[in-house]
Amino acid sequence: MIWWPSDIPTLQYGRVTLRPLADGDVTTIFSACQDPLIPRFTTIPANYTMAHALDYVQRVPASLELKRELPFVIEFGVGDDKEFAGVISFHTISIENHRAEIGYWIHAAMRGKGIGTIAAKMITGYGFETMGFKRIEAAVDLDNHASQKLLVSAGYEHEGVLRQRVTRASGEQIDMVELAALADEWHGLD
Repeated sequence: MIWWPSDIPTLQYGRVTLRPLADGDVTTIFSACQDPLIPRFTTIPANYTMAHALDYVQRVPASLELKRELPFVIEFGVGDDKEFAGVISFHTISIENHRAEIGYWIHAAMRGKGIGTIAAKMITGYGFETMGFKRIEAAVDLDNHASQKLLVSAGYEHEGVLRQRVTRASGEQIDMVELAALADEWHGLD
């Protein structure tokens, strides 16, 4: 049985915090999404506008109520000295199958510091230990080696290639690497 939160919690591990999105995040999300790597390797549009960022933040209550997505802002630092590091979420949720997909993007200034790996471990642990998911999966662009490495470091295993899984804005069909973590094999934040 999946337990679904009525509010998005704040999760903390060391210097990494996962917290609910807030109206004040709109400008930061918009600015971060101007990085060309984010739309290259995610479904975020290349022409990401302030309206996109506003819509993303404002649809959180409905997504939470409808059990469609559980998004978090990733922050790095301590106390009042925390910096925006990206966004991470569960989406493509199948309650009846105890399954969710993890998705994220890391702000360019925060890449390569292990922040994304810790955030992935945190949300995965929350999904297994608190919510009751049995499987959490990720579909990563075949060419996004950094994201594949991040997930493997977070305890996910390669399962195969999903051919022509995603259509880019250009109309190109791209292959995605499927990775997954299973609750009965999960080792937590060790």
